[in-house]
Amino acid sequence: MTHSTMQSTRAPTEAEKSGRWSGRNADKDRLRHEIWQGLEDSGMNIGPVWSRISNWVGADEAAKRLSELEIWKRAKVVKCNPDPPQIPVRLRALYDGKTVLMPVPEFGTGDLPWVLLDPEVLEKDGVQFELAATSVGAVQVGQKLSFEDLPPIDLAVCGCVAVTRAGGRTGKGGGFADLELGLFRDLGKIDTQTPIVTTVHSSMVVDDDRLPVMEHDSLLNWIVTEKEVIETTPTGPQPGGVNWDLLQPDQLEDIWFLKDLKEKILAQKAG
Repeated sequence: MTHSTMQSTRAPTEAEKSGRWSGRNADKDRLRHEIWQGLEDSGMNIGPVWSRISNWVGADEAAKRLSELEIWKRAKVVKCNPDPPQIPVRLRALYDGKTVLMPVPEFGTGDLPWVLLDPEVLEKDGVQFELAATSVGAVQVGQKLSFEDLPPIDLAVCGCVAVTRAGGRTGKGGGFADLELGLFRDLGKIDTQTPIVTTVHSSMVVDDDRLPVMEHDSLLNWIVTEKEVIETTPTGPQPGGVNWDLLQPDQLEDIWFLKDLKEKILAQKAG
């Protein structure tokens, strides 16, 4: 029995297979579909695959490899996406005494969009790190923060569906990671020296020409799989802050705090 059949027996719908945000970039849509199908066919997935940052066998080993890097050891504040394959990353960060910043999944619907997990506070309150490392647990027990109130970030971990050794990446297609990183730059939470990393299954590492890099796409500095550590070789600079002209209209409408934050950032730049 494969991991996928142990965890989930429901067949994906056609809408799930095409991806919730399909239609924005046909090349990326095809690549994501290929990666998701490959995970499912190989049985290397854990739980549902389609239209998400899907979980995979070996995520804990990748987190261990990441924790052995100097960029990890130096970091005191780690930003990490809320998805299942990065639970081991968040858990290791807490056990290593690091402050963890996690976005509420898809930034939530009206509460503050960020959660701060302080391992000392969790320990004092009797909260198990294993609970706090899950996205549901983190939202329950963490301190809620706005983008503006986040502390400076030493290491930014992103969830990915496909990556390249040149630093290219794509997530599930919603644009959350690139928007998040652009806002961090606008608000001074990261700079050009802040490492951007991911943990992915080795099957998600594809040839450079398979993944188009757009001008607003942030590039990875490190990729860690269950098999290897890759220091990438980006051919260009990171983008600056958010390019509001390239933002998808649905992002501005659906992400509840974004219009107000846009006004604040543009006013700050103008002032």
